[in-house]
Amino acid sequence: MRPFLETARLVLRQVTPDDAADLFALDDDPEVMRYINGGRPASREDIRDRTLPRLLHTHPCTGTHGYWAARRKDTGAFLGWFELRPLDDLDPTVVELGYRLNRAAWRHGYATEGARALVDKGFTDLGVRRVTANTMAVNTGSRRVMEKTGLTFLRAYTDDWPEVIEGSEHGEVEYELTREVWAARAAKQAPAEAAGEHGR
Repeated sequence: MRPFLETARLVLRQVTPDDAADLFALDDDPEVMRYINGGRPASREDIRDRTLPRLLHTHPCTGTHGYWAARRKDTGAFLGWFELRPLDDLDPTVVELGYRLNRAAWRHGYATEGARALVDKGFTDLGVRRVTANTMAVNTGSRRVMEKTGLTFLRAYTDDWPEVIEGSEHGEVEYELTREVWAARAAKQAPAEAAGEHGR
């Protein structure tokens, strides 16, 4: 299958039903799911009936599924998935950024690398005007990725969740990045990068 996006170390491609086993292993790790459902074990039926349909849904406004399986470019190893999903099927301008990577991918910069590439593609090719991302306030790892991707803190809030998990009493946080801010930063970086090239 043709990749949707490639970075220095990653290949992002459309999720397929053949990814079911990898998705099950991802969601069956209690540490991966700690801030999602408290670390509850996954079930193959849930992957088949809920996870895959969500990840395979096509958003008409962008023509994309909004979720992509991430694999290492050198070995092909499955690392997890990334999300850049329109909040409204008919409006490409506001999207949610997300990522879920297995423990082998943690602390190697893969989450930031994939997230930055997706955000750049969203602003340049997909008509995105605003990127939003949410996580539990205590999820410092995910918050660091948002910040390294260029998003800034917008607000803290509380929500009514069907199940209480450890740390949920501290609420949620939302981060955002607008196209205007992204473009201004890109314009500042371009001369610096060009100067660096000339200095070599």
